[in-house]
Amino acid sequence: MKKNTYFLVSTAPSARSNTQRLARSLVMGLAAWLCMPLPALTQPNPHHTSSPAKKAAAHKHSQTPSKPKNKHPRTQRPAPSGLSLDTALTQTWSQDAAARLQLDPLWVEQTMGQAKRLPSIEKLVLPASSPSAKNWAAYRARFIEPIRIQAGARFWNTHRSALERAEREYGVPAALIVGIIGVETLYGQNTGNFRIIDALSTLAFHFPSAHPRAAERQAYFRSELEQFLLLTSRSAADPLAIRGSYAGAMGLPQFMPSSWARHAVDFDGDGRIDLFASPADAIGSVANYFKAFQWRSGMPTHYPVTLVPGQTDMDALLAPDILPTFSVNSFTAKGASLQGEALQHPGPLALIELRNGNDSPSYVAGTENFYAITRYNWSSYYAMAVIELADAVAREVGNTK
Repeated sequence: MKKNTYFLVSTAPSARSNTQRLARSLVMGLAAWLCMPLPALTQPNPHHTSSPAKKAAAHKHSQTPSKPKNKHPRTQRPAPSGLSLDTALTQTWSQDAAARLQLDPLWVEQTMGQAKRLPSIEKLVLPASSPSAKNWAAYRARFIEPIRIQAGARFWNTHRSALERAEREYGVPAALIVGIIGVETLYGQNTGNFRIIDALSTLAFHFPSAHPRAAERQAYFRSELEQFLLLTSRSAADPLAIRGSYAGAMGLPQFMPSSWARHAVDFDGDGRIDLFASPADAIGSVANYFKAFQWRSGMPTHYPVTLVPGQTDMDALLAPDILPTFSVNSFTAKGASLQGEALQHPGPLALIELRNGNDSPSYVAGTENFYAITRYNWSSYYAMAVIELADAVAREVGNTK
């Protein structure tokens, strides 16, 4: 596969009208970064500062576009609502980030000066004060339902060529890619309508202290905010126009900025990466993501398992959580019964528990591929929903051929 050498951040509309036209206009003509320059884009990005020696070295390896005139004046954007950020804190952070990232400090400060604090996001990231019992059956019903299955079949049939090529090149099943995009955004229908700059700034500087992992999460979102500024600067996209989820995820596959930087690919070969308006780029990027997290071609995601009450060492089997830890022999020795091909599984297994409210939990034996899906979203419920939606869409596609 050819090396991807251009990067573009587009605008993510949740509706398909004015914001979509804005996305397309941002996409056109904005190319980005790393090697293989377009002939017309040979000037260094004015948001990057470096010494003459660094500029010469960078020019040898990378061509970045100059900042075009803003085609979408600020007066054309909807007026953002929200509270002001902590000015002193953000100014200090902006100066430090600009120096570390080699970005124009005035551009960073002006951009951050227009970011808003959204209290609604602060509430959304807090654990529920009275959490309800986990219920796999209820969670499953949100995703394995006719509208999503039929939309998945249409997506698969429309983009069959890209899905088949992604499966060949990355070894990731087409069904899994379809399952991910279906669970994340219903095939682009729900990509989020928060300004990314507001979402990331809120969580970077005002992450709620009541969260049990507040310090860790706040540091993560500051890192993501840095990545977002880098991406928009390098692609010359407008950081105030891009929209996505309340956590800062973008596009059909809901990539965070760091995932976009590391794993997004130009799969349609048009010289830019666009996870908003190019399903092919989204398909290739999801496949590349799973390849990076050691997806093993041909390996099942899980196997049926039978547990005998009183004869199964549940404490030991559940201790590693979803991390595959046990060989088949050690797994069965602790009272977890496997059958058929599962007994020949070559790698480690994990006992996956899916609680069903007041009913008995469901269990499966998860493989390394099950664990790979949880690297997209750290939840066994999420992973199982992706797998079952993938299976349901595959059956629907097979039935409609």
